[in-house]
Amino acid sequence: MQVIEHIAKARDPLVSFEIVPPPRGSSAKDIIDVVEELHGLNPPWIDVTSHSSVTHYREKNDGTIQRRTVRKRPGTLGICGIIQNRFKIDTVAHILCHGFTREETEDALIELSFLGIHNVLALRGDTHGVEKVIPKERTKNQYAADLVAQIGAMRKGQFLEDIDNSDPLEFCVGVAGYPEKHFESPSLKADVLNLKKKVDAGADYIITQMFFDNAKFFEFEKACRDAGITVPIIPGLKILRTANQLKTLPRAFYIDLPDELIDQVQKNPEHTAEIGKQWTLKQSRELLEKG
Repeated sequence: MQVIEHIAKARDPLVSFEIVPPPRGSSAKDIIDVVEELHGLNPPWIDVTSHSSVTHYREKNDGTIQRRTVRKRPGTLGICGIIQNRFKIDTVAHILCHGFTREETEDALIELSFLGIHNVLALRGDTHGVEKVIPKERTKNQYAADLVAQIGAMRKGQFLEDIDNSDPLEFCVGVAGYPEKHFESPSLKADVLNLKKKVDAGADYIITQMFFDNAKFFEFEKACRDAGITVPIIPGLKILRTANQLKTLPRAFYIDLPDELIDQVQKNPEHTAEIGKQWTLKQSRELLEKG
């Protein structure tokens, strides 16, 4: 079932989860154990993140420079297949622009469709300062809106090259929204206009970056509606687990943490996990009360 179908049919609040593939060289068993636990909570779907290749340069003993490209967390498609077909939970595969060519993206989407997976989250992806070298005969999507447009074409049966006996691929497409605006955007208004481009290109729903201040979400949602965005907007929540995350989360995700939450953690750092759970419960209740 597609994400938007789950939303349309829901009579009670839905809680989905996002999981991260294990590091390169690890076993899928770690993920299977996690999904075993989540399965009992009856999630409507589970997102599986994707990670692009990272290029490293290392000077060898002879003075030459060695270039090495690795994917630190492979396995998104395989994990989606396990969750979808072993646990019968719909999965949302994250698909990236950066680190992947349009040809690789097309192959991945065909593979997902073959596995019975019909939900994807289209993302530009993080930049690592080193661009992947794209062969001359290959192309790439620069922005998430371009990726959404490519997926939209495949939904109409249009592929990069003519494929014999090909059928349209049924995909529900989600995109990311940023309640505190994307860090590269000059303003929230400008960021919402960019988001509208993704929706206009064919996105079916929006899921937000994590936020800890509901006021930021409500402001963002109003700005989206004022801009003419009508698709569902799903709040993305993260439970604070360690005191160190007061430093790492703002640095990694360009978000602000409320003073009240910071004060609670700094006064009782040993109870951060419980403080984090209670904070997320409070956020959730207020979000539900606001519809």
